[in-house]
Amino acid sequence: MPTDTETTLLALNQKLLDSIAEGDWATYTTLCDPSITCVEPEALAHVVAGLEFHKFYFDLPGGTSKPRNTMCDVSVRVMGDAAVLAYFRLTQYLDAAGNPGSRGTEETRVWQKIGGVWKHVHFHRSPVK
Repeated sequence: MPTDTETTLLALNQKLLDSIAEGDWATYTTLCDPSITCVEPEALAHVVAGLEFHKFYFDLPGGTSKPRNTMCDVSVRVMGDAAVLAYFRLTQYLDAAGNPGSRGTEETRVWQKIGGVWKHVHFHRSPVK
């Protein structure tokens, strides 16, 4: 059974994934620390720091259907004022022709309690091949 902290972190992480799917930059920035770092396919094997890199993708024109994200096989490890969530992200979507599809990524997200508030500070995302 998850602890209250784990339940809070899982809810925050789902809110983060929903903000990405919905292209909701305002919510995304409230959840992330401005100095966030990441390693993801779009970064081409580099560590990228800051929010500006991510804003580019939020500014792209969106489709008519927003994807749905589900966290599978979640592991939560709380270490004082930091926590690591590792999971498989299953994304369901409709393609341009309206056909349903799924894709997956392996993700690790780091949260840190800053000023009494949990903030997303780092992530690593790898597509499943």
